[in-house]
Amino acid sequence: MSVDLQTVKRVARLARIAVSEEDAERMTGELNVILGFVEQLNEVDVSGVEPMTSVIPMEMKKRPDVVTDGSKAADIVANAPATEENFFLVPKVVE
Repeated sequence: MSVDLQTVKRVARLARIAVSEEDAERMTGELNVILGFVEQLNEVDVSGVEPMTSVIPMEMKKRPDVVTDGSKAADIVANAPATEENFFLVPKVVE
């Protein structure tokens, strides 16, 4: 896959980036080099490689998956004008 000058200008316009003619020509070459490298990476056989989250083996820290109230109910309603048993009290509106 290669990028031409028209594609670089179109992408720059879509990204709302002002690109001069000289910069667009330079970017065309740079993007083609990058895409060539990506094509090389596609040739590598990774069928037996496990996905990794880090370059060194490590166990991810996990918290228990339990539902809690956060133990912050009093902090949450502290600034409310009216509360009762950690619930907000609001005036009844009947229309």
